[in-house]
Amino acid sequence: MCNLSGANLKGVNLRGANLSGANLSGANLHGANLKGVNLRGANLKEVWLAGANLEGANLEGVNLEGATLYYTGPEGANLTGADLRGAILKGATLYCTGLEGANLTGADLRGANLRDAKLTGADLYDADLTGADLKGVNLRGANLSGANLEGVNLEGATLYYTGLEGANLTGAYLRGADLTGAYLTDADLTGADLTGADLTGAYLTGADLTNIKYDKDTVWPEGFKP
Repeated sequence: MCNLSGANLKGVNLRGANLSGANLSGANLHGANLKGVNLRGANLKEVWLAGANLEGANLEGVNLEGATLYYTGPEGANLTGADLRGAILKGATLYCTGLEGANLTGADLRGANLRDAKLTGADLYDADLTGADLKGVNLRGANLSGANLEGVNLEGATLYYTGLEGANLTGAYLRGADLTGAYLTDADLTGADLTGADLTGAYLTGADLTNIKYDKDTVWPEGFKP
């Protein structure tokens, strides 16, 4: 197994390299070119990846706990099942990225671009997604309990049976979103835009719906009147 723990790899070009299972914990990969690299099962705990290019990289099952990835561009990367607990992904470009089953508990995703990302079954408990762009994202069955989603763009997103208990959705843009069966118990939806959203079977007990926007196309749970 390749051991690069604590290595200074700032700006290095590792395009297309095979680093499957490698130990890169604590390494400095600031601005590195990791396009198409295979990091499957690698240990990147507390690694510095700010400004790195991870486009098309395979990070399936990788450990990125406590890693810094802000302003990183892993467009189309595979992060299925990755451990991203507490990772700093502020402003990261995660467009179309595969994050199915990933652990993003407590992650900092403020201002991140997650358009069309695949987050089915992902754990985003207590994550901060303030101002993030999640247009068209698939969060089916994901856990966003206690997450901060203030001002987030979730237009057309799939939130089918997604856990949003106690989440902050103040001012969120949920136009045309699929919230079928979503768990919104005690969630704060103050000022949220639910125009054309589908909330069939959603759980809204204790949810704050003050000043929400909705129209004739908004579908509410049976017997519910906003």
